Amino acid sequence: MRLAFISDIHGNAIALDAVLKDIKEKDVNKIFVLGDLCFRGPEPKRALELVRSLNTEVIKGNADEWVLRGIEEGEVTSKAIEMMTKEREWTLSQLDAEDINYLGNLPTEINFEYKDIQIHAFHATQNNLFQVVQPFEDDSEIKQKLMVNDAADIYIYGHIHKSYIRYVDGKCIINTGSVGLPFDGLNQPSYAIIDICEDGIGIQTSIIRVDYNASNAIKQFKDSDYPDKELMIGILKNAKI
Repeated sequence: MRLAFISDIHGNAIALDAVLKDIKEKDVNKIFVLGDLCFRGPEPKRALELVRSLNTEVIKGNADEWVLRGIEEGEVTSKAIEMMTKEREWTLSQLDAEDINYLGNLPTEINFEYKDIQIHAFHATQNNLFQVVQPFEDDSEIKQKLMVNDAADIYIYGHIHKSYIRYVDGKCIINTGSVGLPFDGLNQPSYAIIDICEDGIGIQTSIIRVDYNASNAIKQFKDSDYPDKELMIGILKNAKI
């Protein structure tokens, strides 16, 4: 069983096109989407339509929550909140009521089991869409923040836009990285694959990086009236925030 996990698309439909093409070529059996679908990208509507066309399990991220109810004080810096509110308003202008209803009905976690391998997936942590858990956290912090479901063998999340794989107490923790806005200095979309052996004992995990035409996504921003587009262009170019 080959599973693909994608997250943090952020309205970059061109990057999502490339990832879905790569997933198809790898004969993946099932795709899971771990949130942050359309906010802060040039094509929120098309990105959301691509996700919905997968007819698969999708969960909500913090950026999806922002689209629904706005950005509250303390969630971003006081300097950023005014501009990000304008970005949210722009995103809302590209979506319709059905899109908003879809985002509002998304769950916040996925529990998947195959051949006695249990996978627990969420956006940031199980109980918080906004909490940041970095790759360099101590094992104790990883256990407290990410490994709440004791029954799981694999824990997988997005949110931080930095992919990694590590093991704690014999269990696997994976971050998918970001499809649309990587923050690790490599401007290639990333996603995760989990292969579960048919005997239900062995697993193989990998982070995949995909080539795509970032210049086309940058041109979309340049040609749009997106607020603070120079900031977003810089992030796309440098894969850093």
